[in-house]
Amino acid sequence: MIRHPEKLQTLLAEVRAFVRERWHPLENTVEQLDHVPDDIVQELRERGFFGWSIPEAYGGLGLSTEELILAAFELSQASVALRARVGTNTGIGSEALVADGTDVQKQRWLPRMATGELTGCLALTEPDAGSEASNVQTTARLEGDHYVLNGRKCYITNAPIADVFTVVARTEPNSKGSSGLSAFIVTRGTPGLRTGTAYKKMGQAGSPVSDVYFEDCRIPVDNLIGGQEGVGFKTIMKVLNKQRLHLSALCTGPAIRMLDLAIEHTQQRQQFGQPVGNFQLLQAMVADSQTEIYAAQSMILEAARARDRGEDVALTASMCKYFASEMCGRVADRCVQMFGGAGYVADFSPIERYYRDVRLFRLYEGTSQIHQINIAKHVLREHSAA
Repeated sequence: MIRHPEKLQTLLAEVRAFVRERWHPLENTVEQLDHVPDDIVQELRERGFFGWSIPEAYGGLGLSTEELILAAFELSQASVALRARVGTNTGIGSEALVADGTDVQKQRWLPRMATGELTGCLALTEPDAGSEASNVQTTARLEGDHYVLNGRKCYITNAPIADVFTVVARTEPNSKGSSGLSAFIVTRGTPGLRTGTAYKKMGQAGSPVSDVYFEDCRIPVDNLIGGQEGVGFKTIMKVLNKQRLHLSALCTGPAIRMLDLAIEHTQQRQQFGQPVGNFQLLQAMVADSQTEIYAAQSMILEAARARDRGEDVALTASMCKYFASEMCGRVADRCVQMFGGAGYVADFSPIERYYRDVRLFRLYEGTSQIHQINIAKHVLREHSAA
């Protein structure tokens, strides 16, 4: 659903220009520093990039799902650190509050997240609760007017720099699976909350990820999202269904960027007296990559429009994430091949960095294998009900 076509085109043009004129020249620096420069973060705040999907009533742009997807296609034609810096605020870091927060909770945190004053993150994954997300062991025990949290989260994007943590914990002792889980807001500086040292990762430099620890961490009962226990998993699934569409778009932008770089290289690189782009076997890789990018874009946009119409997109969001993340990996591999030896050397091309960056797409927000299982379960269930 596109509400204001002219405003959207203005936004997309602004994002496109920022990515090409401001971010691309900084990508090597961001990788070397493993940090997004403060002046760039401030510019992102001033441009309103942190508040894309936060409702207008709380200071954001209130983009529809389709509008968010189109913006994400543009923003993600860059090294992943850019989208990761703003992405938790426009996605998993704020969406639980947007979806199920009380009015008081929304008023308290969303306006400051929309401006980028506060950085949010989702603390769901644990050592034994990754693909089996409902196997959360972190506990939240009610004591008077506070909950006491104990547990450990891992692989949490933006945890080292986050101010606001959406945390899933078990409020019903001895419960199993998705029942007995609740969602909370925990703020940086709360006694008993600490974050670990940022991991050293294969790629995505500039996007800090670490463990989060809760050690008798006391938070007010008012920080229970929605004010109701036991519905936390339902809240998180609302977050993930939207986020999987968002992430699908964020997988597609890098594929577009890599193919652009590879085509430019093949038009300049000469072998046997002509540009290597003239060779048909190389053109086949271009054709396969462009076709898959188009297929991903089409799938994601159709699913986004369905979500905007209020339809259940659990199945389609899973299919989009599975296809787009795998597609991006295939495009990355072809583009390194099109660059030849230069594609393997960081001194010569950004393709080497993109290749490492996008590998994670097939792991987070549900591995490809988990999505295959989810897709099959949905299809078989629908077939049985027919």
